[in-house]
Amino acid sequence: MRVATFLITAMFAAFVTAPAFAKLPPPTEGDKAKAAEAAAKAAWSDKVGLYQLCLAQNRTVDAYRKSAKSAGKDVPVPAATPPCASPGEYVSPIASAATKPLEASGAHSPPTMAVSPPSSKATAAEISGAVKK
Repeated sequence: MRVATFLITAMFAAFVTAPAFAKLPPPTEGDKAKAAEAAAKAAWSDKVGLYQLCLAQNRTVDAYRKSAKSAGKDVPVPAATPPCASPGEYVSPIASAATKPLEASGAHSPPTMAVSPPSSKATAAEISGAVKK
């Protein structure tokens, strides 16, 4: 009886845990981009939270110092701390990479692949098809 119960329990455990070992398909480029976007947005949100915490701490310290002075207590000299740094507006790393500005002068390589050498020995008249004078 004990052996049968053990076998049934073991088979049940094997059938229940088998899907956990199934292999998932590799992520697509779109999935990777969404994950990168989510990670960037989470990092920015963390920076915003730290900035808001810094501002709240500054307000709390100012209120404490103000109330201590009005009560006639000795107020300690504040410690030198760096100012709160604003993280700025959220900028998507995907959008900023896609809208990278081109060089203003156009002196660098064109965005397309070269199919011929950049220069040749032909004259301008030969290239345009006009008669050479």
